[in-house]
Amino acid sequence: MKNNNTITTEFDFILPRGFVDSDSNLHRQGVMRLATAKDEIFVQKNRAAQDNAAYGVIVMLSRVITRLGSLTEITPDLLENLFSRDLAYLREFYNRINQQGDAYIPVNCPQCQTRFDVELTLAGES
Repeated sequence: MKNNNTITTEFDFILPRGFVDSDSNLHRQGVMRLATAKDEIFVQKNRAAQDNAAYGVIVMLSRVITRLGSLTEITPDLLENLFSRDLAYLREFYNRINQQGDAYIPVNCPQCQTRFDVELTLAGES
């Protein structure tokens, strides 16, 4: 018997501005996976994150972003060069997929009261 209870663990995103690499290539589309307990432990053990709690966000994002444009090695150093709007977007996206589980919220039609799911759009998404 086939199990139809699958969980989505990777989510596509598009940065509002995009990361510009050292060759002036723009990277906007990416993939983020769900965080694990191992990721949380890694961040807690990271010296830079211990010294600066805000840096923990950068370390965590570097672990869960699996692709940014054509880049597949996402490091804290790379993420330090994001535009602040993109970093804010990624923090919000991370929270949404890890705390809510998906990008959809239940809503009711104000006219007929029919319940359905709508994809939550973040600021900057196209």
